Amino acid sequence: MMGVKKAAIIMGSDSDFPTVSAAVKRLKLLDIPMEVHVMSAHRTPQAAAEFSASAVKNGFGVIIAAAGKAAHLAGVLAAHTTLPVIGIPIKSSTLDGLDALLATVQMPSGIPVATVAIDGADNAAILAAQILALSDETLAAKLVEMKKQMAQGVAQKDAAIQAKVQEL
Repeated sequence: MMGVKKAAIIMGSDSDFPTVSAAVKRLKLLDIPMEVHVMSAHRTPQAAAEFSASAVKNGFGVIIAAAGKAAHLAGVLAAHTTLPVIGIPIKSSTLDGLDALLATVQMPSGIPVATVAIDGADNAAILAAQILALSDETLAAKLVEMKKQMAQGVAQKDAAIQAKVQEL
């Protein structure tokens, strides 16, 4: 039996961690083993390429890459692996993350990067979990339960609004 696949979270700078921490928390809630590293597409391109190229043999099933500004990290990682790569464009101080969004989503044919919203770390983790759950029934069941809890939360909010409407 094959072991549980790990998720990798790679960020271009330690300044990305406050945003990326939402992905770390979500993966922990789902009991998904992970490694979290800082690697730069521009400052440490060889380390990023080597990490990605050896990710399959090192037990990873998905890579999440977070970067801002000229956000090439997800693309560099995707270029060196067949694993799914999920990009999180990080909001920068200059263009509010639009630069990172475009750099992450506009990949050339043959090198796909799934891209979530600017600063969308929680959704990146959920998408990573959904990918890993394709071969992990226990994880799939946790995701079903998470969706049920979300639906219950919305129903509770609707009931609270209905009560407020009646008070008017």
